[in-house]
Amino acid sequence: MKLKKRIILLGVSLLLIGSTSMLYAQQDPQYTQYMYNTNMVNPAYVGSRENLNIFGIYRAQWVGLDGAPKTANISVTTPLGQNGLALGVSFTNDRIGAMDENNISVDLAYTIDLNEDYRLAFGLKTTANLLSVDYTKLNIYDPTDPNSQENIKNKFNPNIGAGLYMYSDKAYVGVSVPNFLTTDRYNDNDLTTMRQKMHFYLMGGYVFDLSRDVLFKPAALVKAVSGAPLQVDLTANFLLYEKFTLGAAYRWDASVSALAGFQINNSLFIGYSYDFETTKLHHYNSGSHEVFMRFELFKRTSKVNTPRFF
Repeated sequence: MKLKKRIILLGVSLLLIGSTSMLYAQQDPQYTQYMYNTNMVNPAYVGSRENLNIFGIYRAQWVGLDGAPKTANISVTTPLGQNGLALGVSFTNDRIGAMDENNISVDLAYTIDLNEDYRLAFGLKTTANLLSVDYTKLNIYDPTDPNSQENIKNKFNPNIGAGLYMYSDKAYVGVSVPNFLTTDRYNDNDLTTMRQKMHFYLMGGYVFDLSRDVLFKPAALVKAVSGAPLQVDLTANFLLYEKFTLGAAYRWDASVSALAGFQINNSLFIGYSYDFETTKLHHYNSGSHEVFMRFELFKRTSKVNTPRFF
């Protein structure tokens, strides 16, 4: 019981500290179908999964643009007994141009019952970041530039984050800061190559029963970081016959997306999305593609009255 109280107090304290700190700019990897791997931005999400989950996603952004981002993620989440604790482990590889970045994260969450319908999860995230930069992949104007003389190889930086996630079978809302620490990942003669910045996330969604076989879920994700425009993702998904998911998304002043998913069996769910840029960048790429797979094991119940699809 003392351990549980300490986890809750530490999570709340970290969120309060982060909310009074200065915001910084440096975009984290982004996903169109974030609702299925929410623990990437909010560690408390692992507390909402009541069975062992294996999730993988791959995103190819701005296809056709040289050096465009490519992101791969795999994560495993599981409850730790019947005491409200849950654990998540994830690995992310993010490649942009000459940069190759690997993140290994461990999430710990504790969930409490608020009433008969809603539960609240507190989450902590620890992350090990390994950054590599290969300057030979760049067209360097000044070969004598000290920043390009020696490649960066697996530069290590740790980080810590926290989140809160309140949910029921029909709704969820969450707030999180996945990385509190602002660190210079490489510094040569006081010339910073790149900097890890703090991001604030706010998310929410609700499931409406349109009929016995059709569920409608609008959702939103807001990301704030200093030096960059506020990012707002609006999504609308329909779940048909507890099998097919069809939807659309809009990233404010950035892109529009089409989403689809299929529940192959009681354990396996696969999905795909396509993003079309609404900025001038669409002249130089053919859009972004995202595919994912979720595999669930050891389900406690085979069916609930209102199936969750978040």
